Amino acid sequence: MAYKGYLVEEIDGSFVGNIKDIDIPKISDGNVLIKVKYSSLNYKDALASSGAKGVVRKYPFVPGIDVAGEVIETRSSKFSLGDEVIATGYKIGMSEFGGFGEVVHLPDNWVIKMPKNFSSYDAMTYGTAGLTAAASVKKITDLCDFSSGPALVSGATGGVGSISVGLLSKLGVEVHAVTGKPDESEVLSKMGAKKIISRNDFMSEPVRALDKGIYTSAVDTVGGNVLAKIISLINNHGVISCCGNVAGASFESSVFPFILRGIQLCGIDSAESPLDLKENLWELLSNEWSLDLTNQTKTVKIADIGNEISKILKGEQIGRIVIKH
Repeated sequence: MAYKGYLVEEIDGSFVGNIKDIDIPKISDGNVLIKVKYSSLNYKDALASSGAKGVVRKYPFVPGIDVAGEVIETRSSKFSLGDEVIATGYKIGMSEFGGFGEVVHLPDNWVIKMPKNFSSYDAMTYGTAGLTAAASVKKITDLCDFSSGPALVSGATGGVGSISVGLLSKLGVEVHAVTGKPDESEVLSKMGAKKIISRNDFMSEPVRALDKGIYTSAVDTVGGNVLAKIISLINNHGVISCCGNVAGASFESSVFPFILRGIQLCGIDSAESPLDLKENLWELLSNEWSLDLTNQTKTVKIADIGNEISKILKGEQIGRIVIKH
């Protein structure tokens, strides 16, 4: 038997994705077969679709690090036929065929049961981006007096950034959003941002070892010198969650914010997080941290994903893209 999936192949040195028939794998012990109802588009998926080195082990390959659907075959004691489930991260969409296909074959320790008041669509409006945002915000709420001052979010119109803005705002924090798309100020305001800062304005002055301490916390989704600037602006005992590198993988800072203000810089890796942490984050997102993402979510059919991949690689994507099979 076969299923349909967005198969990326290397043809004459170029990477091309098309909908193809793919054989359903034979299920292994401890694994489940999931019928994928929805997936979502993340930056890593776009890199996998474009042949970026170091993302996918080998081609032909089906990307998609996010999966939401129904168990259709199981050789695991943890799951039964018909269970609604979510799977994100680990090696999904990297070394194991991912959610851009109608069926996935995954180890049971990569999969969690869907929260009771969540649907597959609801889960994918968040996806890995939402899980990363929730992990970033939880790190802040666990480690500092997060409501004692404003928070800063960089890359605010992206998936992680926009959901971080919404979560922090929901928790009663005044959020300042840094963006390279200042024309989207109305969208950012609807997300909960109280102040929108153009990235060019934010970076107009040289980065100092210490600047005026304005912010209690920050979620940085872009890295590079933007992160260096953010570090200099964090007040005493503040916390920065760092989860992206689109502005650069390296940055230059000093020890002064750490030894004079006692700030904490925390790396966030939602992909390889323990399953129990993911379960906790999904419960938060489905209950007290739930957001209305309607205005920042676009749903597309898998056959139309090529255009969205192109947009996200060009930095033109706003909010979340949900993929329907």
